[in-house]
Amino acid sequence: MDKFIDIKVKVWRQRNRHGKGHFETYEVKHVDENASFLEMIDMLNDQLIREGKDPVVYDNDCREGICGACSMYVDGHPHGLIPGATTCQLYMRNWKSGDTITVEPWRSAGFPVIRDLMVDRSSFDKIQQAGGFISMNAGSAPDGNAIPVSRVNSELAIDAASCIGCGACVAACKNGSAMLFVSAKVSQFALLPQGKVEAKKRARAMVAKMDELGFGNCTNTRACEMECPKSISISNIARLNREFIKAKFGQID
Repeated sequence: MDKFIDIKVKVWRQRNRHGKGHFETYEVKHVDENASFLEMIDMLNDQLIREGKDPVVYDNDCREGICGACSMYVDGHPHGLIPGATTCQLYMRNWKSGDTITVEPWRSAGFPVIRDLMVDRSSFDKIQQAGGFISMNAGSAPDGNAIPVSRVNSELAIDAASCIGCGACVAACKNGSAMLFVSAKVSQFALLPQGKVEAKKRARAMVAKMDELGFGNCTNTRACEMECPKSISISNIARLNREFIKAKFGQID
């Protein structure tokens, strides 16, 4: 039997990146506890539109925990309190009737607010463009066994590649560092033979672009790892540091 709850949503409203933002609190009644968090926001927006008010602007795409677009701080945590989940994977059964849910955008110099809960995450695209790619000859698919890769390295590379670039690591970090994201994107290539072609410049180029875009330094508090919805390990940051040093002194194999 479905259960319905009445909740309050304390949401950040900001007209544009140069405007001064503020919180506004709304009541949303008769919310199905099996509804997703984003469906609840949709209900709120329908209510605001009927009242002749501006709906809450937020970003979303797949709603399957893959795209990383639903970049919201929910009750003090990137994507919410549930570990290993994005905002779209939260369900209203995690709250009870009468609760107040606080929702904010990512807070980082590298992610300026576009409006309300939507931030500009194009800085991650620029970091990727700086070195997060490999050179391959186009054509038919190669034989799967043509380039031997150890099982350990292949699994580590797949784990690193599971990063969806949502920015939760940046939002969780007190310094606004993007090191976990950058290290995951460097690791997924550094661990494989196909990534050796650009290895001499990849780490240096991506770290330089990260610094240029205003992200902070890593101080190893591990907040990024704890809040990452894909559980990306900070061991990738150690690998990034090794790759950076080797690239700096021209020692990439």
